[in-house]
Amino acid sequence: MNFRENTGGYESMVWVQDKEGSQFACYLEDLKNPAELREEEKAKCLNVNILIGTERW
Repeated sequence: MNFRENTGGYESMVWVQDKEGSQFACYLEDLKNPAELREEEKAKCLNVNILIGTERW
C-alpha cells in the first residue's frame, strides 16, 4: 500500500471499480481517468474488498 501522509484526507479520494468488479479508494490526482482504472494506478490505491470482503455494499 502506498498511502501518503498529510494529503487532503478522505475528501481528496474517489471510489472506483475495476473491470473485474473490485472496488478501490484512490486519490483523484493519481488517476488519469477514474472510469478506466489501470494496473499501475491500482498500486497507488487501496483495494477496499480486502477490508470489507468481496460482497457488494
